[in-house]
Amino acid sequence: MLLADLPDETEEVIGDRGYDSNRIRLSLAERNITACIPPKMNRKSKPPYKRRLYKKRHLIENMFAKLKDWRRVATRYDCCAHTCMFAIHIAASFIFWLKE
Repeated sequence: MLLADLPDETEEVIGDRGYDSNRIRLSLAERNITACIPPKMNRKSKPPYKRRLYKKRHLIENMFAKLKDWRRVATRYDCCAHTCMFAIHIAASFIFWLKE
């Protein structure tokens, strides 16, 4: 469902092994989107993927982990979506500021 809502200018999709299926790969290929998904261990024909690009996924996962350290974001106290997004922006800005 989420893959159907991707913008038209999307060139690549990075996913974990859980998204390794022929149906997902074919639907992305029909839209000229490169799938960077490592094959499952039990897959007989292992399609290639860009290992260097897949390593960038780790950075995104780390950012989500750091955001969840903020109690307000993790428990989503805010009722409105725009207020919750505002809290995420503040937390992400603060995390970025601490990094430097």
